[in-house]
Amino acid sequence: MTSVEVRGTLLPSGEHIRLWITDGAVSTEPVGSVESTVEGVFLVPGLVDAHCHLGLGPEGMVTIEEAAEQARADRDGGTLLIRDCGSPLDTRPLQATDDLPRLIRAGRHITLAKRYLPAVGVELESEDQLPAAVAEQARLGDGWVKLVGDWIDRNAGDLRPVWSDRALVRAVEVAHEHGARVTAHVFGEDAIPGLVAAGIDCLEHATGMTDDAIAEMAARGIALVPTLINIENFPGIADRARKYPAYAKHMRALHAGVRERVGAAIEAGVPVYAGSDAGGGITHGRIVDEIIALHRVGLSATDAIGAASWRARSWLGQAPDSDLLVYDEDPRTDLSVLRHPRYTLLRARLVARGRHRNG
Repeated sequence: MTSVEVRGTLLPSGEHIRLWITDGAVSTEPVGSVESTVEGVFLVPGLVDAHCHLGLGPEGMVTIEEAAEQARADRDGGTLLIRDCGSPLDTRPLQATDDLPRLIRAGRHITLAKRYLPAVGVELESEDQLPAAVAEQARLGDGWVKLVGDWIDRNAGDLRPVWSDRALVRAVEVAHEHGARVTAHVFGEDAIPGLVAAGIDCLEHATGMTDDAIAEMAARGIALVPTLINIENFPGIADRARKYPAYAKHMRALHAGVRERVGAAIEAGVPVYAGSDAGGGITHGRIVDEIIALHRVGLSATDAIGAASWRARSWLGQAPDSDLLVYDEDPRTDLSVLRHPRYTLLRARLVARGRHRNG
C-alpha cells in the first residue's frame, strides 16, 4: 500500500500540516510506504455557501436527482458545506450521500399568500398562522428558519414588508424556543428595522440597509449574507417589471447602491458571510465569484476567504474537521487560485483531484 504525503500551510493559522492520502482515504498518520510527496501547498477549510437553494431551479422545484447534481456542481466549485436557505424539496436524502457537501437545511420559506415566488414557500393566509408555521419549519430544518421579509405588493406597486413588527417578534421568539435561528429575505429599506428589532439572527441580501440599520446590526451581531452576484440581476428584474415603474426604479436604485451599503456594513463590523443564492437565477458552483465580489466591496482577501471558510464554519457550528481544499499557491495573493484546488478532501476522502502546479 502506497500513499501521497502532503505537506503544507493551513490557513488562516499558518500551522504546518502533514497529511497522507491512501486509496482515496486521508489520514494524519503515515499509511504504508510514501510513493510521492507534495510540498509547499496551502490548505483551506472547505468553502461554505451560506445562501444556496438545493432543489430549486429556474422553473421551480426539481427532482432529488437534479438536486444531487446541483450539490456536485457546488462541491466541484469548492463548496463543502452548504446552508440551504429555503427549498420546496425535501433534501434530507442528500445528507446521507458521503461525496456531497455537508448540508444545513432551513426548511421552506415562510410568507403570506402571493408574496413570494409561486409554489416555493409555505404561503399563509394570515400572519396569525406564523408562529405555528415557524415551529413546524424549525422542527423540519437543521437549526434555521427562513422568512420572506419583503416582496413586491402589487396593489402598492413596490416592495413592502410582508409582516407586522408584532408578528416578527413572536416568530423569532418561537424559532428560538425551538432551538432555531432565523434569517430573512429582504431587499428594501422598510422591512429591515422590524426584522432587526425582532432579534433576527441574519439578513439575506439587505440591499436597503440604512446607516441606522447597519449600526444596529453591528451592535446586535446580526449577520449579513449579501449575495452580491445575485444582486447583479436587479437591473434585469427591473426591465421585466414594466407594469410596476416604482418597483423597477426602486430595484435599480438598490442595485446602484449595493457596493456602498455592503461596504458600510463591513466598515461598521457587521459579520458578513458568502452566499451565492444558487438555484433559480444563479447557477451552482459559483461561490468563488461571491468571494471575489466581497473582496471588491471592502473585505480583505483573507477576510473574504474567511467569510466563505473558517469564519463561516464557526458561525454555523461546523468545524473544518476533515474537509479541506489543497492549493499549489496561496489564494490570499490571488483569489482566482480558489477555482483550482489540487485536491478536494471531504469527510477524510479524496473526492476530486485537480491539475498540478506545472499543469
